[in-house]
Amino acid sequence: MLIKVCGMRQAANIRDVAACGIQWMGFIFYPKSPRYFQETSIELPDNIRKVGVFVNADSAEMLPIYNRYKLDYLQLHGNESPELCQELREKGYRIIKAISVSTEEDIRKTEAYEPAVDYFLFDTRCTGYGGSGQAFDWSVLKHYKGQTPFLLSGGIRLELLPQLLRFSHPQLIGFDLNSGFESAPGLKDATRIQSFINQLKQTNV
Repeated sequence: MLIKVCGMRQAANIRDVAACGIQWMGFIFYPKSPRYFQETSIELPDNIRKVGVFVNADSAEMLPIYNRYKLDYLQLHGNESPELCQELREKGYRIIKAISVSTEEDIRKTEAYEPAVDYFLFDTRCTGYGGSGQAFDWSVLKHYKGQTPFLLSGGIRLELLPQLLRFSHPQLIGFDLNSGFESAPGLKDATRIQSFINQLKQTNV
């Protein structure tokens, strides 16, 4: 099961979390976020993929950042159109589209994006753009019948691992960890992340 840790900010914390055995790490390039990334570079092992998170940004804003930090994925976490996703994907960029979920109607929004993205990320619907620390009712994902793989996000924390292990979906490929593993916005508790990963591995998921 793939583990993505999102909202990283500080170099020392990045190194500690990278050592936990994660596969992807997310960096938020949205100035209004308390987890806004402003370091001059990102130092990560080659086996960890770098995800740049953007909210309602256009190509002219995203692509210089993508090149500067040598990102591997663009995660679009706002109200970006399927057309923008398709345009970027046709240029060779790998796209993760976040979908805010509360009801079955929210799941239907994936249909327009299905041909235009590489992955979905299902997050909790809230007043902002993620990072609410609240989980949504995962059972609503039974209505997702698409073929695009997805990551589950939204208030995931160590204490929810038993429920996560009972949740299954044929397109689920991993979990996105953020505020549920923080001691402060952007500062992750690497010990708790390591415990989550170790317990997950013990179940052979």
